[in-house]
Amino acid sequence: MKKYFLVITALVSGVVVLAQTPAEKQRAAALIKQMTLEEKVGQMTQVTFAVIAQGGWANQDGAIDPVALKNAVTGHHVGSMLNTSAHALSVATWNGIIKQIQDEVKNERLKVPVIYGLDGIHGQTYTLDATLFPQNIGMAATRNPSLVQAITKVAAKELRASGVRWNFAPVLDIGRQPLWSRFPETYGEDVYIGKTLGAAAIRAYEEDGLKNPTAVASCMKHYLAYSASRTGKDRTPIYMPEIEMREYYLPQFREAVKAGSSTIMINSSEINGEPVHASKYLLTTVLRKELGFEGLIVTDWEDIKRLHERHNVAATPRAAVAMAVNAGIDMSMVPGDYSFYDLLIEAVKKGEVPMSRINDAVNRILLLKFKLGLFDNPYAEPAAVANFGKPEYQTLALDAAHEAMTLLKNRDNILPLSKTAKVLVAGPSAQSISALNGCWSYTWQGKEEQWYPADSRTILQAIIDKLGAANVSTSTGKGFDDPKNYDAAALTTAAANADVILLCIGENAYAESPGNTRDLALPDEQVALVKAAAATGKPVVLVLTEGRPRFITNIEPLSKGILMAYWSGKKTAEAVADVLFGDYNPSGILPFSYPKSMGEIVLYDRKPTEEVREVFNDNINSGYEPLYAFGHGLSYTNFEYSDLQLSSATLTAGAKLTVSITVKNTGKVDGKHTVELYSRDLYASITPSMRRLRSFQKISLKAGESQRVSFTIDKSDLAFVNAQLKTVTEPGDFEIMIGDKKAKFVYQ
Repeated sequence: MKKYFLVITALVSGVVVLAQTPAEKQRAAALIKQMTLEEKVGQMTQVTFAVIAQGGWANQDGAIDPVALKNAVTGHHVGSMLNTSAHALSVATWNGIIKQIQDEVKNERLKVPVIYGLDGIHGQTYTLDATLFPQNIGMAATRNPSLVQAITKVAAKELRASGVRWNFAPVLDIGRQPLWSRFPETYGEDVYIGKTLGAAAIRAYEEDGLKNPTAVASCMKHYLAYSASRTGKDRTPIYMPEIEMREYYLPQFREAVKAGSSTIMINSSEINGEPVHASKYLLTTVLRKELGFEGLIVTDWEDIKRLHERHNVAATPRAAVAMAVNAGIDMSMVPGDYSFYDLLIEAVKKGEVPMSRINDAVNRILLLKFKLGLFDNPYAEPAAVANFGKPEYQTLALDAAHEAMTLLKNRDNILPLSKTAKVLVAGPSAQSISALNGCWSYTWQGKEEQWYPADSRTILQAIIDKLGAANVSTSTGKGFDDPKNYDAAALTTAAANADVILLCIGENAYAESPGNTRDLALPDEQVALVKAAAATGKPVVLVLTEGRPRFITNIEPLSKGILMAYWSGKKTAEAVADVLFGDYNPSGILPFSYPKSMGEIVLYDRKPTEEVREVFNDNINSGYEPLYAFGHGLSYTNFEYSDLQLSSATLTAGAKLTVSITVKNTGKVDGKHTVELYSRDLYASITPSMRRLRSFQKISLKAGESQRVSFTIDKSDLAFVNAQLKTVTEPGDFEIMIGDKKAKFVYQ
């Protein structure tokens, strides 16, 4: 297996050492003493690029209006800017934007540099020709933290090359509601995967040291429970007992704080009727005091305004500003005007917000700027620019896409296909680039294919590259929405000379609220395509390009093979072709439970009462029946487990337990394989889950090769949140599960 060697970050009590130097603290304190109220509030104000752009929101080329820029920097002392115009810009354009902004800062009284932030969600979203990797949901399928770190390092380098030192990533929301439109940005439904891969990404962004031209400040988001919308719609209410919040939604942020994330962005929604932006309990008591987070707290888009306008918890706009700042907000993503600036100044003068709270917020902002080296050199460094677009990034993008590919079905070993086969490539994703990349891909929604790199391949092109044009036909047109893609009659005709039909279906790109859906079912026209393909009598292989599990139970029996491709970035098409034709042995496994029924979403870590159905006093173990289970993923070889052993039959509070097992590749093909360790607490004061993932290792085995795999766990790996909201490990019987093997031990 390819190794991605990374620098090990120094840890103290599990917390990454990224503290500011005494000199930086002194400089920040000295600056604050010199600042007027207006200058302080300006630092807390973040505006979008449209505010300073020529033509405002209509800007297309990244040109800045000098008068508007002066008004922002010297007129309002703005501390931060974000976003782009309508689409990604070149490295040179970004460098020019940053230079013009920071040059204007020289005219500001105290010359405090502006910190610029962008949403680089799966690579540097907003720079042309930046390398795009799989969305988080695809990276979760790799089960490879070192690969997550490697791609994140590239994202950091390409952000820094653009002159941007603050990335609004990673998303740490857990994906337990597949209707949610930001599901592809999550690491799936499991807590352990989310906190492990999330922390790996944060270390990769920051561990080189933020003054280094290979690093950027990370932003863990969206604190807290943003993904738990009751309806599945973006930015809609969450109702959740605190025990659930602490068990499933808080651990990822706790781990991210330990990993050293410099900033955090807040959930736009409300929990139990209280908007998170107004919750002093969540922002100060839990985040600051309990988790020990010392970095910068920034709002999401317009969310202070919405305390008044949408949530209706603040009677006036000024009351909304005071409410959020007093709760713990340091910086407001206003973002389209200076209303926050004006209202906060009023609130302070009227005694509604204490100056101590203002000073605290500004101190955190200044310390971040010092840590990033902005006071020393706020411009794009030549060494950073030289790191953009290196050829090895493309190799890494292909590695990541390869490992994300998840083979769900392979009836009669239809796959891999012969390279001499006559293949019909059909479906809306066959000639769509946006449907392979998804959200945050050179534009916010990712749908405008003219901004993708010129060498981006479609699935059709990648298969032609593999087989030659004479062996490949299609019934499709370019782009996801071309009417030709949905012509079932044309597909039927085109299939006459084909040996196999590769049907590429799923979702086009979407982000945030535009991705809201009322139904997980695939559109009727896609279902009709599958039925038409099956009616030809030719074998059908489905390629799913989607950001969340779309309902396919009604068409799954019509296929002989199913490959889950997710939205896997720049090299999705090449990875799909490599897997389909046997040039890469798939190793991805599902980071979510693929639902069988739209009326039943049961997660893998279900409770016993979800496992058992009571029918006329007969217990039927049919509560967890997904179409494909969490962790499912096929290979072109087979792996066998044997000799599961525990180092002891008991585990005590201060000790560790070693779990070891032998894994053998019993097939004829080399392959990678993820070994997952699950535990079950047989009896506890809070009903235990049927299983919880506690650790995993990805290994590589040649055909016929065996390897002994060991895990070490302690009491913290068995802990849960009890009725008193304390994280505890209770004495009692436990079960370890790896594959089809089980072993018991006692914690005492």
